[in-house]
Amino acid sequence: MSPESFDVVVIGTGPGGEGAAMRAVKGGKRVAVVDSRDRVGGSCTHSGTIPSKALRHSVGQLLAFRQSPLFGHMAHQLDLSFPKLLTAASSVIDKQSTMRRDFYFRNQVEFVHGTAHFVDAHTVEVVGPTGPARQLRAEHIVIATGSRPYRPPGIDFGHPRVCDSDTILNLTETPGTLAIVGAGVIGCEYASIFRNLGVKVQLINGRSELLSFLDDEIVDALAYHLRDRGVTIRHNETVDSVEVVGEKVVLSLKSGKRVRADVLLYAAGRSGNTEALNLPAIGLVANSRGQLDVDQHFRTTQPHIYAVGDVIGYPSLASASYDQGRFAAGHLLEGHSDERLIRDIPTGIYTDPEISSVGRTEEELTRDQVPYEVGHSLFRHLARAQITGQRVGMLKLLFHRETLQLLGIHCFGYQAAEIVHIGQAIMTQKGEANSLLYFVNTTFNYPTMAEAYRVAALNGLNRLC
Repeated sequence: MSPESFDVVVIGTGPGGEGAAMRAVKGGKRVAVVDSRDRVGGSCTHSGTIPSKALRHSVGQLLAFRQSPLFGHMAHQLDLSFPKLLTAASSVIDKQSTMRRDFYFRNQVEFVHGTAHFVDAHTVEVVGPTGPARQLRAEHIVIATGSRPYRPPGIDFGHPRVCDSDTILNLTETPGTLAIVGAGVIGCEYASIFRNLGVKVQLINGRSELLSFLDDEIVDALAYHLRDRGVTIRHNETVDSVEVVGEKVVLSLKSGKRVRADVLLYAAGRSGNTEALNLPAIGLVANSRGQLDVDQHFRTTQPHIYAVGDVIGYPSLASASYDQGRFAAGHLLEGHSDERLIRDIPTGIYTDPEISSVGRTEEELTRDQVPYEVGHSLFRHLARAQITGQRVGMLKLLFHRETLQLLGIHCFGYQAAEIVHIGQAIMTQKGEANSLLYFVNTTFNYPTMAEAYRVAALNGLNRLC
């Protein structure tokens, strides 16, 4: 078999792979991308970010209809099961995948369908579902194979009542009760989604609080609203065993408790997709979660082989993965690069209410003895929130007491993941341009959710003494 020659081969077509491929081909390189799926987009498009957020939006629309004083009396006429609500997600997946396929086509990037493994340090073999295997040889290779839900041994994920965050999207009916193991981002998001569908949810958390990387006040607000809507949260619990008994999944916890549910969603971490790559052939070793170590330019210990996205672990965000791919390709094009991920990467968590933050938390500032103050704006006081009925939430600004420099932005509530970027834009400015006074002296459209910045800034200034 004679290898086909390329300048760059990218394994994986999720955000990281796409970023690398587009940057490399724009730099004049001949590029091929490989994916085990027959459509591009990776897990982000087909089983992760896009379907879960589209599902959340559909469920949110259903909830708003049920709660509307104008239409709520008609809610009983709707027969919208979990599978029916997924139809909207399917249409978004198709649109996203088609759009991304066209990116590759227009830029003359060759798409190879199949599973790739290394033959040697410059050659990968791709075994497709049909036809002979193909060998691709390249000067540079980018591993962007993404990740999958972690599946601990001893749990029968082949049973239709035992799901991970990929297979939960294959449910054929709406469960009456759901147990979720893992209270990270994915677990909390699905707890919101299913509870808004009327499902009784138990959220089993191995730690003492939810999402400990967030500001304490935001975490407390999330826990309060999940419980207020009927989600049972069990902290400091570890699963000892899982068994299916008749029509129920039974979880035995190490504390001695037993939890029964129609369906189990196991959402405790993810593993890098490296097991099929034949890494020993090129002298690379993945860690226990299938992830690869890289340097500041996203190079592995083989300097011509790069790795980006979920396969290298933190921050495991689609937005950051795309930039990692771009930066890796920039380095392989030029042989050097000063490009780095920004220090403060915004976090968007699509629970209900939504959460987003960027910058430092109160806990971090207190630990580092930074003199700071807080400005709050409660959404229930904003005209736009009152008009839309989205009165739950707040914007919280952390700023330096002396310089008024913005240090952290934390938002909880309607459109939080959009609202946070206004503050992010100011926080990244240099010198006096990064100041709480920007929001005091700027005229905001009225009524808007963005007006929360002016209210929070004035609130913060009033706290200074």
